[in-house]
Amino acid sequence: MPQPSTTFGEELRKRRLEAGLSLTALSGAVHYSKAQLSKVERGIKAPGRDLVRLCDAALGADGALITLADQAAPEVPAAPAPDHIDEEDWIMQLSPDGPNRFQSMGRREVMGAGVASLMTWRPGGTGPASPASGAGMVEASRSLFTHYRRLGQTVEPGLLLPVLIAQTHTLRELSSQTDADTRSQLLALGSRYAEYVGWLVQETGDDRAALWWTQRAVDLAAAGGDQALAGYALVRRALVTLYRDDAQQTVALARRAQSSTLPPRIRGLAAQREAQGHALAGDLHACLHALERARTLLARQDDGPDEPVIGTMHLPDPVGMVTGWCLVDLGRPREASEELDRQLALVGPDAVRTQVRYGVRRALAYASAGEIDHACALTAPLLDGVAAVRSATVTTDLRRLARALGRHADSPSVRRLAPRLGTLSRLPTS
Repeated sequence: MPQPSTTFGEELRKRRLEAGLSLTALSGAVHYSKAQLSKVERGIKAPGRDLVRLCDAALGADGALITLADQAAPEVPAAPAPDHIDEEDWIMQLSPDGPNRFQSMGRREVMGAGVASLMTWRPGGTGPASPASGAGMVEASRSLFTHYRRLGQTVEPGLLLPVLIAQTHTLRELSSQTDADTRSQLLALGSRYAEYVGWLVQETGDDRAALWWTQRAVDLAAAGGDQALAGYALVRRALVTLYRDDAQQTVALARRAQSSTLPPRIRGLAAQREAQGHALAGDLHACLHALERARTLLARQDDGPDEPVIGTMHLPDPVGMVTGWCLVDLGRPREASEELDRQLALVGPDAVRTQVRYGVRRALAYASAGEIDHACALTAPLLDGVAAVRSATVTTDLRRLARALGRHADSPSVRRLAPRLGTLSRLPTS
């Protein structure tokens, strides 16, 4: 939690006076009460991150206020990512009353726990699979992957994870029974399944398990001769640090994923993530420069038409959407709301998770700009989607939105929205 800081309060007051602004004027610019700003300046009340970003932008501090606030905040230890995953047994528990559970175990642990006595299925033959059956598995699994990703837009992760994990296992095992070319294709596709599992696991709020699956994807890809996915794993790790508000680590990881040896798409996605890190730090110039680099790289199509897309497949203009995202963190909510309006109009209605993710951020932008009634009007139709997809990352922004609207508790629009918004912002993920 942020801590009260006389150092931050003094610097805020100094910059406000240098800008020739009264407390009333700054209050109007950032849409926080004059009383709250006064308490922050006197070191009585800790500034929230959204207030820090808005003040930094309003006073032209170029990230200095954000850096000062970060120095006063306690450090959050990063979840370690394994460098390599040794062979293990996968244990899946499927419960008829809803909850499912996955766990990886070493072979000795399995035997010690007596799991080997459970029902098992083994392949009937020991010979290699025919080229036709291997090719058929690749084609069918690739088609299924596209359908699973579309389904992931409308349901909570817990419903999809068991079948995705089982499919990853099947591809891995079948690869050992096919010819070399088919083996590479099966392992490459299995790595995409594992990477998507990692993303969905992060949506449940388990960062450590998400990084485990990301490394599993890297290992599968490397076994098939593809070293490039290790670069994308850095982009995924940077997403974890992004949601921890760790700008420095986000930028550092994203830059490591922009090696000239990596495919342009991975480098473009890394440049987008770098831009988001710069936005957290309040560095507008570096953010916009990274976004320009991302647009150039992502315009260079390098995947075959049949290959699964790395990263999102539901944003017609990903750089435009990320630009709107960044402008919120840069404390420029009016510009952010305009950009997010444009981008959300391009997203298909079936992409519920995408609509919810960026729709909540657009509502946050309008709330931060002081347009409370409009923010509430945008939020209300999103709440059914929020309940359906159960996303830990969306909930992060939903809580920010609830706090922003909570400063206007007397508004009729806020009062109507508050009960359900409060419930969903506290809802545990799957």
